[in-house]
Amino acid sequence: MDSSTSDLSSEIVQSDLAGGRVVLTLDSTLYPLDALYGASYVFIDRCYVLLDRPDPSHFRVTLSPKKAATDEAALRAFVGEFANELLSCAWRHQITQDNRAILEQVTNEAIAGAMGAPSLDDLANFDFTEEPFEDPLGIAMSWEEKYKKPKPEGATDKPGDAKPADPPAATKSPAKEPSEGTK
Repeated sequence: MDSSTSDLSSEIVQSDLAGGRVVLTLDSTLYPLDALYGASYVFIDRCYVLLDRPDPSHFRVTLSPKKAATDEAALRAFVGEFANELLSCAWRHQITQDNRAILEQVTNEAIAGAMGAPSLDDLANFDFTEEPFEDPLGIAMSWEEKYKKPKPEGATDKPGDAKPADPPAATKSPAKEPSEGTK
């Protein structure tokens, strides 16, 4: 290896200008393997990426740009971009691990909802004693419910569903009862 490519120590980054590659040695306790795979995947369109594990506590990443002409500035740029992407992937991995239970719950509910309506046995075993959740912002409301137009007075949903109007009150004249003498 020729020289250090960036401001990082020579223990972490070594460059080989003649071979057109840069080698990063990373602490495996700081970066999970999934984060290393994620960062490497981002670079496979521009670099040949070789992942190695020289010892149990370190990863070694070799980046060789696919374009043959490389200089010190280009290798330095690859090291900086890879380090940023690796940090981003490690952070996303940590967030995923911290929220694993929530992600699994949401996924299970989505899959359960996609299975269709519950059966009568499921409904019989359902606990209806839970309080309904509060939705002060109206997030759980459907778009149709939230933005529906108010109906004018007396309008119905379907033309055939109109309720008949109450019949007008009949005006009866008092019936005359026949008198006893007129039979």
